[in-house]
Amino acid sequence: MKSLNLGILAHVDAGKTSLTERLLHAAGVIDEIGSVDEGNTQTDSMELERRRGITIKSAVVSFPIDDVTVNLIDTPGHPDFIAEVERVLNVLDGAVLVVSAVEGVQPQTRVLMRALRRLRIPTLVFVNKIDRGGAQYAQVLRSISGRLVPAGVAMGSVTGLGTRGARYVPFSAGDDDLLSVLADHDDTLLAAYVDGTEPISYRRLREELAAQSRRALVHPVFFGSAITGAGVGELIAGIRELLPATAGDAGAPPSGTVFKVERGPAGEKIAYVRMFSGTVGVRDLVPFREGEEGKITAIRVFDRGGAVRSSSVAAGRIGKLWGLGGVRIGDELGLPRTGTAGRHFAPPTLETVVVPARPADRGALHVALSQLAEQDPLIDLRQDDIRQETSVSLYGEVQKEVIQATLADEFGLDVTFRETTTICVERPIGTGAAVEFIAKNPNPFLGTVGLRVEPAPIGSGVDFRLEVELGSMPYTFIRAVEDTVRETLLQGLSGWRVTDCTVILTHTGYWPRQSHAHAVFDKSMSSTAGDFRNLTPLVLMDALKQAGTRVYEPMHRFRLELPEDVFAGVLPALARLGAVPRTSAPGESSFLVEGIIPAARVHELEQRLPSLTRGEGLLESAFDHYQEVRGQAPVRPRTDHNPLNRKEYLLHVVRQV
Repeated sequence: MKSLNLGILAHVDAGKTSLTERLLHAAGVIDEIGSVDEGNTQTDSMELERRRGITIKSAVVSFPIDDVTVNLIDTPGHPDFIAEVERVLNVLDGAVLVVSAVEGVQPQTRVLMRALRRLRIPTLVFVNKIDRGGAQYAQVLRSISGRLVPAGVAMGSVTGLGTRGARYVPFSAGDDDLLSVLADHDDTLLAAYVDGTEPISYRRLREELAAQSRRALVHPVFFGSAITGAGVGELIAGIRELLPATAGDAGAPPSGTVFKVERGPAGEKIAYVRMFSGTVGVRDLVPFREGEEGKITAIRVFDRGGAVRSSSVAAGRIGKLWGLGGVRIGDELGLPRTGTAGRHFAPPTLETVVVPARPADRGALHVALSQLAEQDPLIDLRQDDIRQETSVSLYGEVQKEVIQATLADEFGLDVTFRETTTICVERPIGTGAAVEFIAKNPNPFLGTVGLRVEPAPIGSGVDFRLEVELGSMPYTFIRAVEDTVRETLLQGLSGWRVTDCTVILTHTGYWPRQSHAHAVFDKSMSSTAGDFRNLTPLVLMDALKQAGTRVYEPMHRFRLELPEDVFAGVLPALARLGAVPRTSAPGESSFLVEGIIPAARVHELEQRLPSLTRGEGLLESAFDHYQEVRGQAPVRPRTDHNPLNRKEYLLHVVRQV
C-alpha cells in the first residue's frame, strides 16, 4: 500500500486543526468533528493546547484515501513554535498550506511557504473560511500570486462567498489559466499555447498538472470551509491526485529520521520516526548516531487515526519507537541520509533566565528543562554553575508562557523569568594563536595543545582543522580537543557564542599510558582525555583574546502596511527604534514600508503599532542577518567554562583536580 506523509501548515488561527478534523471525519476515521474552542480535537492533546486553543506540539494522525495511507502531521501555526515545524519538514512528502479567506496571506504564511519552496516540497494551498463574513476570493488569489507563490493555480470558484451557504465549484475543461501556468514549465504546452492552433485535451492538462505539482513547480489552490465541509472533498481528491504517494522499498537497508521525541507515562523516551527505506522491528538493534545504538522494545504505527501496536514499521510509514534511550531529535536510524540536514528557519534571537520560586527546586528545574530540551533542542538549555542560573533561548513571549505552564502542570514547578534579552554572536576580528606545552609551567595538565583562530566567511559556523598529523596522538585525544573547542566557543570574550571562524590544531603532545615497575596504570604519569578537555579552553581563550572579537546583534527585515495618512508620523517612531526603512511605496489601499530593525526592538514596535496606525497597521518581520553592535557592546555574564581571567581559570581547574 502506498503512503503519503502530509504536513498541514498555516499562520495561527487560519483553521488548520479544524481542517484536520474535517479530513479525518470525511475519511471515516472519526464519527464526530472536534472543536478547537471546546478543546476536543484529535491532534491538540496537551491540556495547555486545549486551554489556549492553539497547537503547540506537532501531532500525527492517519487516514486512508483509496489505496493510500495518509500520515497527516498537524503543526503549530504560532511563530513562537516554528521549531516544531522545522523538525517536521524533513520527513514530508507533501504539504497543505492553509490560508484564511478573511485575513488572506499573513506573515507566518509567507515564512512557511518560503521554506516549502526552498525544500521543493509539493504543496497545495487551501483557502479556508469562505463561509465567514469578510471572506474574499479575487483579492486572496492576487495576494497568493503576488506575495506567496508565482505559480499558483486556482482549481475552482466560490458561490455564496461570505455566507453559511458558500460552496466551492471546481473548474472543468476550457480553463485557459491552467494552460498558461503549466506552459511556463513545458515547452510542448508553451508552443501550443502561443500558436493556439493545436488543442490540448483537458486530460492532458490534468496529467501535466499532477506531474508539475509533484515536482513543486506549481501549487494548486483550493477554496472551502473546514467548518461546513465545503470544498473538502475536492481537496481530498487533490491530495490523492496531485501529491506524490510512494510505496517505498521495505526490503532495502533501513533508514529513517527521528523528528519528534516525547516521554511516556513512566518517563520512558518515545521516538517518532519516519522510515524512508527498509524495515525495523521489535528487538532489532539499530544504530541512530555515531557510536550509539539501541534495541527497539515496542513499536506503534499510525493507522486510521491513532497509533496501533505493531511488530515493525516499514518504508514510507511513521512509527513510535520505544527502547532507544539515548535518541535525540534529528538522529538518523540505520543508514544516514544525505543532503537533508540544515536549518530551514532562523534560530531563536531571544533568551531569558528561568528562576525557580523555591531555591530548593534548582536541581528539579534543571532536570525538567533537560527533558523539555529533548523535545525542543532549540531552547538551548544553558547552566551557569557559578551563579546557579539556568537560561533558555526563545522565539517569543508566548513560548515563555508555555514553558512556565508546562513546568507547573507536568513537573509541579513554579517559576518566573528574568527580562527577555537579545541573543548576540561574536566573530573574530583577526588571527590569534596560543600553545601550552606538556611539563612546562604554568600548564598543570599532561598534554600539549596549540590552537590558531582565524576569521571565516559569514554563515560558515565553526570549522575545526588539523595542522598536525592525525597519528600525532590518539584519536580520542584529538576528538576531546575538537569537542571542547566547540563547547568553549559557546561563550566568547563578551560571553556570546563565537561563530564564523576556523580553529586549527597546530601543536599536540602527550605522555603514553605507563606505570611504575610492576604497578597498575598511574594517571600522574599518563595523559588522559580529561587533560585535553581541561587544557583546551585555556589555550583557545588565549588565542581568541589575541585575535579579538566583535559583537553582532540580530537584525530583522520588516514589512509594514499602514494607512497612507499616518506614514509621516510613523517614520520618526521607526527611527527612534533603530529601524532603517529601505523602500516605501503606495500599495493598492495602503502604504508599504520595508526595511531592517534590531530584533530587540521588534516587540516594542508591535506594541506601539496599534496607536501609531489607528489599529490598521500590519507588521511582519523575520530574522535577516547579524549586524555589528556600535558603541558599548552587550556583555553576557560568563560561566565557569570560559572565564576571561586566565589565572583564575587555572586556579579553579587545579582545585578541581
